Amino acid sequence: MKGLPSRLLLALLLCILYGSTFAFIASNIDSTLITQFDDTVISVVQGWEADWLTPIMKTFTFIGSTKVVILLVLIGFVILFFGLRNRSQAFFFLFVMAGTGLLNQSLKFAFQRARPDTNRLIDITGFSFPSGHTMLAFSLYAVSAYIVWRHIQTATSKVALVTFVIFMFGMIGTSRIYLGVHYPSDIVGGIAASAFWVIVATAVYGFIQRRRQRKFGQ
Repeated sequence: MKGLPSRLLLALLLCILYGSTFAFIASNIDSTLITQFDDTVISVVQGWEADWLTPIMKTFTFIGSTKVVILLVLIGFVILFFGLRNRSQAFFFLFVMAGTGLLNQSLKFAFQRARPDTNRLIDITGFSFPSGHTMLAFSLYAVSAYIVWRHIQTATSKVALVTFVIFMFGMIGTSRIYLGVHYPSDIVGGIAASAFWVIVATAVYGFIQRRRQRKFGQ
């Protein structure tokens, strides 16, 4: 690793971290350790149940739904492609989100984990692991932050951006546990899978962009 550029080395280390996290959860999904983790977190989060909080959690789940995410992706693509005239970022954005959806469906089909069947506050079908809402939310807000980050200068703006991103995908993931449609390990696994994919896609995109800059700079 000595000869690797610092950016590539960081991307590699993060991929190992998130890939290992996902692999650990996936290979131990029925173990006592994961079951105890799920039960503990579910007990805490669902212990918050209140008449005023349930509509809020349903709102975050709606924001993370496939229909809303597709709408936001289309809006983002139009802004990047037609508004900012940055075609490479527009297609990169679309590629990451399409890849996230395909990856999530592939993983759900591979693991076919049944959803929790107690204390559900909404009706839903399909497999549980990893959480589609969480994966889509993480990719959407992470890749959006990556693009916006390159256009802001102040430290305050960057802190606000990171805080917003963490808050959004954190709340969407938490809402799925609160509403009884996902195990906490579905959420953590979804974050790990999406993070791995976003890092790989971003590293490849950055590499291509740097090569293009060097080529046309000469």
